[in-house]
Amino acid sequence: MESEPKVKALRVWDGPTRLFHWTLVALLVFSWWSAENRMMDWHRITGSTVVGLVIFRLLWGLFGSSTARFAHFVRGPSASLSYLRGGEDYADRPGHNPLGGYSVLLLLLMLVVQVASGLLATDVDGLESGPLSYLVSFEAGRQAAQVHEISFNVLLAASALHVLAIVFYLLVKRRNLVTAMFTGSSKHYRSAEGELVPAGWLRLIVAIAIAAAAAWYLFNGLSFAPVESY
Repeated sequence: MESEPKVKALRVWDGPTRLFHWTLVALLVFSWWSAENRMMDWHRITGSTVVGLVIFRLLWGLFGSSTARFAHFVRGPSASLSYLRGGEDYADRPGHNPLGGYSVLLLLLMLVVQVASGLLATDVDGLESGPLSYLVSFEAGRQAAQVHEISFNVLLAASALHVLAIVFYLLVKRRNLVTAMFTGSSKHYRSAEGELVPAGWLRLIVAIAIAAAAAWYLFNGLSFAPVESY
C-alpha cells in the first residue's frame, strides 16, 4: 500500500503582502469609526494612509514577490470559465485561483474609487473637505462625497463575499486560508511548484518610498509642503 505524499509547509505570502492586508483591514475600520464620530482630522490621516497602502499594493503587484504579482493570479476569461467548469485544478498552487484573482482586483478597484472620491469630496457646509477638493466645483465635490459613501458600502459587500469565500474553503474544502495570511506558509500544497519567490529589499524600499511620497503629496493637496487645514 502506497503511503500518502509527504506534505510540507510552503511559503505562500511574503511579509509586505501580509502586513498590507491586515493594516488595511484595521485602517478601514478605524477610518469608518472616525467618520461616524466626526473625527475628521483622524479620518483624513487614516484615509491618506490607505492611499499609500493602495499605491504600494499596486506597485507590489507589478514588481513584488512572485505570489503578490498580478501576473501570477490574474487569468483570462477562458481560464476562469474552465476553472468554474471543473477544468484545471489550482488546489496545489500557492496563491489565488482565477476567481480569487478577480476578487483581489475588484477589492483594489473599489479601494481606488473609495480613496479617490475621498480626496475630492466636499462636505455640505464646505468645511470638511478632501485635500484635492479645491480642484473641482462644490457640486462635483458633493457628488464625490456621495460616491465616497456609496463605494464604501459596495466595498463592505465585496469584503463580505471575500469572507464568505474563506468560510466556504474552511468548512467545505477544509483549507484554512487565514492562517497563511498570518504566518506566510501553508501545509495544503503537495508540490513546491509556484512557491513564493521573494522580491528582495531594494524593490520593497522603492515601492514603500514611492507610495509614501505619493500619499504625502496627495494629502497636502498636490504639494510636498505640509498644510494644517483644507
